[in-house]
Amino acid sequence: MEVGGEVTVVDAVLFDMDGTLVDSDAVVERVWRAWARENDVDEDLVLATMPGRPAADTVREVRPDLDAEAHGRAQLAKEYNDLDGVVAAPGAHELVAALTVPWAVVTSADARLAGLRLGAAGITPPLLVTRDQLTHGKPHPEGYLRAAELLGADPTRCLVVEDTATGAAAGKAAGARVAGLKGIDADLPITSLTDLLELTR
Repeated sequence: MEVGGEVTVVDAVLFDMDGTLVDSDAVVERVWRAWARENDVDEDLVLATMPGRPAADTVREVRPDLDAEAHGRAQLAKEYNDLDGVVAAPGAHELVAALTVPWAVVTSADARLAGLRLGAAGITPPLLVTRDQLTHGKPHPEGYLRAAELLGADPTRCLVVEDTATGAAAGKAAGARVAGLKGIDADLPITSLTDLLELTR
């Protein structure tokens, strides 16, 4: 797979899950707006803080006085039970079917939530790296470095596909090229996953 104006050969593709391969934006916003109201936090602040982060890290950032781990677990429990509107992102099925290099999903969700959302979206990754397998969440590069290692790929020859600044920072810290959705700062800005289809041909 070749990427960018200056041709770069990519040996593996590492996808974020929520907002990238899986459209779960509606449920994530529902759950976090409710949490913000219940805990007297500005809803817009929470929505600006949480993208790409593990739930406990979001709580720790906006309400450091609370038990972040307990609130994070409670948020996950709500998300386990709300799959309304969770679908594959546009172009996701076509893109992964067209890939000729190894690929993986690296997510800030735990294994249970990742399995539920990927199942709802009809996507079965050959490798899934979840937050509960790691010591550090994004923006730390551990997840992307682990995925590259398990695929036998040099991280600097991987393409990370992300939709948040937090996730993009993790990809860049791992040494990978980053394709970015939703206008985030990235090596390869894209408007949808279908943009990457051209690179697989």
